[in-house]
Amino acid sequence: MRPEVDIYGVYIPTLGAMAVIVFFINAILRRALAATGFYRLVWHRPLFDTALYFCLLGALVLTINRIPL
Repeated sequence: MRPEVDIYGVYIPTLGAMAVIVFFINAILRRALAATGFYRLVWHRPLFDTALYFCLLGALVLTINRIPL
């Protein structure tokens, strides 16, 4: 993993930047799941949302690590 991202001279940890990106992806996905009624099938919604967030974060980290420097 790249150690940090330089944004106009401000160094941000790569994992922090990815966490922010995944937060917005997760928010869109939660709205889509709520609109389709998927949450009626879920036992514990906050636990499911947290697990979904970390699954998306892990998938993004694995995807970014496959891109060569």
